Amino acid sequence: MGIDLSGHYTETMIEIQPLNTVDVTIAVPGSKSLTQRALIAAALADGTSRLLGPLASEDTEYTSRALEQMGVVVERENDEVWLVHGIGGKLQIPAQEIFLGNNGTATRFLTSVAALVPGAVVIDGEERMRERPIGPLMQALKGWGVDILSIMGTDCPPLRIGGGGLSGGETLLPEGRSSQYLSSLLLVAPYAVSPARLKVEGEVLSKPYVSMTLSVMADFGIEVHCDSQLNDFRIPQGSYRAMEYDIEGDASNASYFWAAAAITGGRVTVSNVPVPSLQGDAGLVPLLARMGCEVSREEGGITLQGPKRLEGIRVDMGDMPDVVPTLAVVAAFAHGETRIDNIAHLRIKECDRLHATLTELSRMGARVEEGPDFMIIHGDGGDGLRGAEIETYQDHRMAMSFAVAGLRVPGVRIMDESCVAKSFPDFWERFALLG
Repeated sequence: MGIDLSGHYTETMIEIQPLNTVDVTIAVPGSKSLTQRALIAAALADGTSRLLGPLASEDTEYTSRALEQMGVVVERENDEVWLVHGIGGKLQIPAQEIFLGNNGTATRFLTSVAALVPGAVVIDGEERMRERPIGPLMQALKGWGVDILSIMGTDCPPLRIGGGGLSGGETLLPEGRSSQYLSSLLLVAPYAVSPARLKVEGEVLSKPYVSMTLSVMADFGIEVHCDSQLNDFRIPQGSYRAMEYDIEGDASNASYFWAAAAITGGRVTVSNVPVPSLQGDAGLVPLLARMGCEVSREEGGITLQGPKRLEGIRVDMGDMPDVVPTLAVVAAFAHGETRIDNIAHLRIKECDRLHATLTELSRMGARVEEGPDFMIIHGDGGDGLRGAEIETYQDHRMAMSFAVAGLRVPGVRIMDESCVAKSFPDFWERFALLG
């Protein structure tokens, strides 16, 4: 499948070759979540920042191009170092609308960034992005005096942001189901006209992503004060300071390699996801340990040894939704029931990942159950699984998760395999290293 930043796809397929076991040390690209947050902070900073080990992918390219449309220069010194020439929050009006494909993180982050522009900005995306809600973020921005409109009246993109800055003061985010709304508001709040206070109604899901945002802000010089439940934030006025920022390996993308070890009874070391990690998705590792895997820490990385027998578990994954498909695939090779709770927010990702994951597991012969905010996989050690053509729904995480299943089950064919470009462009080359 070919892909460009206009969101056009040409379908192809890749068949996974089963392996008896794996024994490998591998590095993964830089964290997508950290790269996008660091790009925003560095763009708003006064001076030039060096980002070390950033992720070059479709999603981060969308973010970079959008910032460049607003006057920020992002210079690739080489594959491992980007220079971001920040302009102290003094953004320019884009000459044309900002198109962000199906990049939910960038759409939500840049909606708030666009409020700092001294004029109107239109943000749009491809068809799926036009179905992904952004109403709670719009409501919170309106509380800070931002003129913002969903052009089609759907509370989804395309959006028109009037610009002109943030008034500051107190605003309310009416729900915390998507941590991206909250992170978006936090990242721009230091540039408000008066000190900003942000309150969140209800439970905040994916809390580690909010903690990651606060950590990036602190590294770039802005300390936010908040309560322990992440429902009340006081953000001081100020400007990010330019710096050299080192980006750790992507724990979400590392999950597929740890999962490979888990289902084959092999060993995989991911050398560049540290302990402790800023990324909540590193929390998959202790869950795999609960299923029977052995975990050890190497210098700068994490090693996982798969067991002879995986056991099903029950787990709340509200804080790490991106690795739910990975765990669900592993669960199909476990013995007994695995129940994953508190995952309704998977339905507003690149696809409805809750339904899609179970649909494709069923296609492989797994027994599954779907609830409004949970899934159940009845594992039989993988004995009842069969090869199948796996529909990826143009979702990178579906492609990479089900590639893992093909390491044990002959005949697993991944459709639209190049959708991995969204977050892991050379995934298939690195995945081949398992053999």
